[in-house]
Amino acid sequence: MSILQGDYIIKNKKQLTDTCFDFVINCPELAKISQAGQFVHVLCGDKTLRRPISICEIDKSKGDLRIVFDIRGEGTLWLSKLNAGENINVLGPLGKGFPLDKNKKALLIGGGIGVPPLLECAKSYSPQSKAILGFKNSESAILIDDFKSYCNAVEITTDDGTLGHKGFVTDVMKTLLIENSFDTICACGPTPMLKSVSLLAKEHSLDCFVSLEERMGCGVGACLGCACKTIINGKESYSHVCKDGPVFNAEEVVW
Repeated sequence: MSILQGDYIIKNKKQLTDTCFDFVINCPELAKISQAGQFVHVLCGDKTLRRPISICEIDKSKGDLRIVFDIRGEGTLWLSKLNAGENINVLGPLGKGFPLDKNKKALLIGGGIGVPPLLECAKSYSPQSKAILGFKNSESAILIDDFKSYCNAVEITTDDGTLGHKGFVTDVMKTLLIENSFDTICACGPTPMLKSVSLLAKEHSLDCFVSLEERMGCGVGACLGCACKTIINGKESYSHVCKDGPVFNAEEVVW
C-alpha cells in the first residue's frame, strides 16, 4: 500500500460538540487509495509528533477524506483552530482496515471517539446492518444521523441515560445477537469495551474485528510506542497497532 504526504485544503469544518470537530479534506490521491478503518497522521503546528486520526468517511469521486477528532491535548487543540480554506499536512493512509463485504450483514459497535471510523464500514456493508453507538452522555453523542442513513437500525447507549439506553453497548449487543442474525462484528472504542464485545462475539461464534486505540509515535511501525500483545501462529508475540493494525481479528488479541 502506498503512503502519501502533502498539504491539502480543508473544504469544510464543523464543530460537533464542545470538543469534537469534523473536517472534510480534499486530497484526491490519498482518498483514492484509502480504506475503511485506516488512519492518517496529521502534523499539528510545531509539534514533533504527528497526531493519528481515524478516517471517518471516504468520497473517492470527490477526492475527499472526512476526519472527526476530539481535543485530547495541545496538538489536537491547535488542529481544531484551523478553518476551511486552510492547508493541513497529512500523511497516509496508514495501517490495515476492516475487511468489507457488501453481501454480509454486520453489527457495528462504537464507543466515544471510536464511533467515527465505523461510518465508512456502515457504507460498505449490507444495508441490513445495524449499529450500536455508546457515549458518556447526550452532549457527547455524534454522527447518529450519519449512521441512520446507512444502517437498518441504530441503537444508542449513554453512561448516564440522557440518551437512548442507560448502560453499556454490550447490554444492547446481547439482545441484538439473540433477535438477529449477523455475519460479522466490527468494533472500535476503549479497550475494556472491545474485550467485552469480543467475548460476546466468541460466545455466538461470530467473526469479530476490532480497531485498537493506542498512543502512537511514528505511525509506520518504526518505533515501539504502540506495541500490543497478539497471538501469531499460536504463539504470544507483539504487534504494532499502527502497522499491523489498527484493525485485528479479535481472536488474535491478548486482552
